[in-house]
Amino acid sequence: MAAADAQTDAHVDARVLARLSAVVESRRGGDPDASYTARLFAGGTAGIARKVGEEAVETVVAALSGDRAAAVEESADLLFHLTALWASMDTGPEEVYAILVRREDVSCVDEKRLRVHG
Repeated sequence: MAAADAQTDAHVDARVLARLSAVVESRRGGDPDASYTARLFAGGTAGIARKVGEEAVETVVAALSGDRAAAVEESADLLFHLTALWASMDTGPEEVYAILVRREDVSCVDEKRLRVHG
């Protein structure tokens, strides 16, 4: 798929994380033998967090090696596992989006200063 096509598809379907979040949440308490996501939940928040770290490292390695396709694939894995982590912590993308919206008109330097110094 060409980059322009991927960008168009992503724009048209910008709610994909909300749908993913709903699917992930629906697998909570499911059969770990039948669902990878249920298996993640069975491992608890710590296990999911470790998997998020692993996927983040794989994303970074792919990006640093210049492998765009692998970096994009690993980014999708990272978002999936991050969504599972959010669910395990009883939150979701909406709460993260609210923070991003709050930060929209604040420079990164000022936002960090506010978090550090209150």
